[in-house]
Amino acid sequence: MRSYGSVVIGNLGCAVVLCFPVPLALVVGYHAWRAGEDWAWIAFAVGGAGSAAIPPMALRFTRAAFPRITRRDGLKDRSVSYGDDTFVLWAPRSEPGPAQARLVRADVLEASLVHYEPEGGGTFTTYYGDFVPDEFTPLIRMRLHVRDDEETGGGAPFDVTVRCRVPSLCLSAVTAGRLAVLIDPGRPADPADPGVPGRVTPLWPRSALLAGTRTCRVIGLDGRLTQVTRHPVRQLRQMRISREAGGIEMDGDTIDLRSLDPAVAARYTAVAEQDRAAPEDRAPVTEPGEEYRWLVDSLPGEAAGFGSVGRRWSRRGGVLVRARFLQMTATHTFQYHGPVLDTVLRVRPADGTPAFDAARRMTVPMGYLAVLHRTREVVLYAAPNGRSFVVDWPRTGLLAGTGAATVITPDGRELPVTGRPELIWALMNLLASRGLSNPAPVLDLRKRRLRGAAGAVMAVLGDSASPVTARGR
Repeated sequence: MRSYGSVVIGNLGCAVVLCFPVPLALVVGYHAWRAGEDWAWIAFAVGGAGSAAIPPMALRFTRAAFPRITRRDGLKDRSVSYGDDTFVLWAPRSEPGPAQARLVRADVLEASLVHYEPEGGGTFTTYYGDFVPDEFTPLIRMRLHVRDDEETGGGAPFDVTVRCRVPSLCLSAVTAGRLAVLIDPGRPADPADPGVPGRVTPLWPRSALLAGTRTCRVIGLDGRLTQVTRHPVRQLRQMRISREAGGIEMDGDTIDLRSLDPAVAARYTAVAEQDRAAPEDRAPVTEPGEEYRWLVDSLPGEAAGFGSVGRRWSRRGGVLVRARFLQMTATHTFQYHGPVLDTVLRVRPADGTPAFDAARRMTVPMGYLAVLHRTREVVLYAAPNGRSFVVDWPRTGLLAGTGAATVITPDGRELPVTGRPELIWALMNLLASRGLSNPAPVLDLRKRRLRGAAGAVMAVLGDSASPVTARGR
């Protein structure tokens, strides 16, 4: 477990090495002054100014690379109201496509990573201009089941294989298995597959909305608020209206019909009435066959694990806390592990003080973004004084299910606990309170250093540790 101070010291050393000629000017100035040279003050001025810039440079590097959060990061902009179930996603826009193209739903049957190898490693790369660079956009191969339908003047469903760049913020739509796509009958389809009526192009921000990654609400003309998240039929109808109307902006995650053109608002109201007359079942968090769309293992990011523990941090009363992402906004800066995003988090301190919202720019691993439709929770380790919090990506990944969490009992039985976040959370806290590190996703109680905690771990597992339950899994 890295501490903030150790990272600052490391970056300070790197800054000194990178700016070595600048402090060297002080030495040159000193010798020139001893020799009575008139230009010695110039060397002192250059060296002093350059040396004074080194600490701020080290702090800036640390803030960019080390996801530390304090109350000074408190959210200043309150223009968007964040409920506990709100998640706002501002992703780069897709091209609107030709007017004759039909907007329909497509289910992802299979997906695999074709290419993602940007240069630069851990360095930050910034692009200027409103676009997503191919270098940091994974190329994904997908087999789609396109639900062309009579509502859009289409025909029977069909399958098609496409290769396309998927923005990192929208990877969860692939894992969830629901996409919003355009079928363009004016462009030639694959000659080898005459059953495809036109070119199929995914619309990525709308796909994230259809997949349920981004929450969606509608305020009717009567002021009534309706939750529309994971109602794909209604959402597709709303998307078609928005597309025909030339685009309708969402305020956070909400569309307020009272602010729309009356004719457009009437069409939205008709869709709402149609939904009330024949209520739509809420779609599952992920469509069946997720194992064939599981891209997480191919994407970069820190490996999931029960986490490392600093003994000094544990002895002084450091604890783990949970936070939740409320908003993610794309920026023009990227890193190998993932995009650099402007985020808003709701942090819930362990001391019982009220939760607070913090705005923080940080690198979010692509593996975590690929399961963003499941959870927006994140694990933080709190400083013993409770004044600062640091994002713990290995623990966050394990809690989110990016790695298979397993407990091996003292008698050698393997107990899978993946998909049980509350149980994983309890185990993480137990290990942290005892100062026990376990960076791997497998907690092997047969190891000597873990034997002292085996009884407490088994007590937390409870009925899960019974032989019958273990065999049933």
